Amino acid sequence: MDFQDTHLPEAPSGKASEECLLLVHVRQIVGRVHYRMCERCARAVITGISIDERFRTTGLGTRALSHLRSRHPGVTWRNRAPGRTTRDLVRRMCIPTADDAAPCPHTA
Repeated sequence: MDFQDTHLPEAPSGKASEECLLLVHVRQIVGRVHYRMCERCARAVITGISIDERFRTTGLGTRALSHLRSRHPGVTWRNRAPGRTTRDLVRRMCIPTADDAAPCPHTA
């Protein structure tokens, strides 16, 4: 399993960028973690997680979120992604739900 970071098209000036972590298995994308990060505030919010059904019970989601935390040490993570599977995953990873729409004043 490989994790590939991708940067989505530029956000407006001064806004947190949209990022996507691709979960790749044998040259096939089997999942994605979408997130916004503000490096100035050291805050990030997960905006979406999708993992192919066949990989949902393999621990891939936990590995992907652990990968993000290790790549971005010192960043405070929050969750805003919908869905029960996502809620269960972020609860296990001790990532709180974002109580507002943006993780910081720089995010749109």
